[in-house]
Amino acid sequence: MTLRDRLSMALKDAMRAKEAERLSTLRLINAAIKDRDIAQRGEGGEGLVSEDEITAILSKMVKQRHESARVYEEGGRLELAQKELEEITVIEEFLPRKLSDDEVSAAITAAIAEAGATSIREMGKVMAVLKGKYTGQMDFGAVGPKVRDMLG
Repeated sequence: MTLRDRLSMALKDAMRAKEAERLSTLRLINAAIKDRDIAQRGEGGEGLVSEDEITAILSKMVKQRHESARVYEEGGRLELAQKELEEITVIEEFLPRKLSDDEVSAAITAAIAEAGATSIREMGKVMAVLKGKYTGQMDFGAVGPKVRDMLG
């Protein structure tokens, strides 16, 4: 079953169960995907984004909500921060499992070997390999310094 199908089924289930918060988040996800589909058609694409692009959209949505939650907490708006965190929980259901620290280290080592990187100047190549294989499975903001340490 494709990710798009899973999202569609979850949306229908949330409607039937009258889960307003979950339904709202699922509609946001579908709207973001549909926006990207339309943008791709405008760029001359075939019209539907790939599974990898959907995963990237979901990852971006999670990152945005983490940032929003942090800002709300700093501003003392805990109820809004809680809403953002609840949305993250729904979105993450459709993302691949996050890799453990050991798995991230092994993935970095493999990516360095695959890219043939020997210096810090080739960090972009390593990051490109990691993003190609592990989108949604690791936090690339945290991975960057690890790659730099391994190459340095």
